[in-house]
Amino acid sequence: MIGRRTLLALAGGTAAAAVSRPVFAKGGETLDTAYINGRIWTGAGPATFSDAIGVKGDRIAAIGADAVRSRTGKATQVVDLKGAFVTPGFIDPHVHFVIGSTMLSQPSLRDAANPKEFVERIAAAAKALPKGQWLEGGNWDQDRWGGEMPHKDWIDAVTPDTPVAVIRYDLHMLFLNSLALKLAGIDRNTPDVSGGVIERDAKGEPTGIVKDAAKDLVIRAIGTPTPDQIDATVRHGIDVALSKGVTQVHPTELETISFDATRRLRAKGETGLRFRHYLPLKDWEKQVALIKDEGRGDDWVQWGACKVVFDGSLGSRTARFYEAYADDPATRGIIVTDPADLKAWITGADKAGLQVTTHAIGDEANDVVLDTLAAVAKANGPRDRRFRVEHVQHMKPHAIARFKEQGVIASVQPYHAIDDGRWAVRRIGEERLKTSFAFGSLVRSGAHVCMGSDWPVAPIDPLTGLEAAVDRETLDGLNPDGWFPEQRVTLAQAMHSYTQEGAYAGFNEKKMGAILPGFLADFVVWDSELMTIDSHKLPTAKVLRTIVGGLQRFG
Repeated sequence: MIGRRTLLALAGGTAAAAVSRPVFAKGGETLDTAYINGRIWTGAGPATFSDAIGVKGDRIAAIGADAVRSRTGKATQVVDLKGAFVTPGFIDPHVHFVIGSTMLSQPSLRDAANPKEFVERIAAAAKALPKGQWLEGGNWDQDRWGGEMPHKDWIDAVTPDTPVAVIRYDLHMLFLNSLALKLAGIDRNTPDVSGGVIERDAKGEPTGIVKDAAKDLVIRAIGTPTPDQIDATVRHGIDVALSKGVTQVHPTELETISFDATRRLRAKGETGLRFRHYLPLKDWEKQVALIKDEGRGDDWVQWGACKVVFDGSLGSRTARFYEAYADDPATRGIIVTDPADLKAWITGADKAGLQVTTHAIGDEANDVVLDTLAAVAKANGPRDRRFRVEHVQHMKPHAIARFKEQGVIASVQPYHAIDDGRWAVRRIGEERLKTSFAFGSLVRSGAHVCMGSDWPVAPIDPLTGLEAAVDRETLDGLNPDGWFPEQRVTLAQAMHSYTQEGAYAGFNEKKMGAILPGFLADFVVWDSELMTIDSHKLPTAKVLRTIVGGLQRFG
């Protein structure tokens, strides 16, 4: 969050001076680029606007028409925005970048409306592949056809020579055919996996569904693409993110594939899109050694943070709750990471100066994680640690205030609310949903709340997230007045969460997330004024230009 003190320091006067009078960065060099005649939301406040931006190198050097004009020389490139709306670049604090980039070229099962269409799409995709090549992708959703789980018998006949491993859209569940099960070494004698589930029928035979940690058995069998293939895929993902107005992403991963790819790309030059990586918490000591040898990266590719998963997902019935699932009383979810390991790893990583974020979805999971973070902070002593919790989807009422009280960042994904809201009541009932996806309550509490996508679980387009946060209309159209409308936020609050709060969540609030002198020149030019159009039409707005580090990367 950019407070009054920061504004005063940057503007050299009152907060109003950031808009009402010319503002200069140090020095009076001629600008490289002048963007004039714009309607520029600086991000310094909900109604803080300007009309021109001056760029020198990779930084914003001047704000306001007078300041920009006074430093425009013969060599300055002048860009007339013709009244276009400009915002700071959007920051997405939760993505799975290689997975999302890979799925751009894989078959989509997300909108398959019934089992027949689901099977037909898999059959067509398998037919197009060479014999023996794994069929991946998917993003399927059984709740589109009433909730019946797919079974390997559905697709075995149409995929005899193609191993199938298609993932549910929440990334917590894989669906396999018999050939894939065989290649992964999964049969009736395969022992259960700690932190995971191998679904079995009444006779003990695997059905083709594996969840959470059990997915690792399959991932090992599939293997990984070559570095060149991964890098080409990541470049495609970068182009897509930039086209949506995203200028930095935080890959929050349990492996290093995205980290390794972006490090390779950075070695060859600027990546175009900025990355802040969250690496596996269990390997925190390796990251400490890396930092000792190489530092924490730069403004293009950063590291110095860790991610761990504590429970599963609501859709897979693996999110951890105090009470059983309404539509499956036999379970209340699973624990993916042993609480003792969770505490030990976070303690070590935090003591070493690493930032830590923890996936927690169920109400019990959120309490256990918050308890653990409180204990670690007390043991290690005060510092600016910025613990995060990813998703924060379902909480007991008492948990909401704890984020502000403990200084823990709530990293949420608004699109999940309008997606899960189609069927969540079947999983946990009406009462528990009153404090689910509680964006409004979290923001009003004064907690730091950053908003992102969880791409490819949801679109990387931040406008879909803005609309979801503001309107909360579920994707099935059955909640035109908003699903639990008391948890809506205003557009200004959502924009703040996608910009300044995203920067704060990555220790970048003094150089990203706003259009201010001295900040990195990361901003987006839109064809519509996001602050004034009907919120339902937000996803129809288009990016005209995306500027990152002072250079136009899209448009």
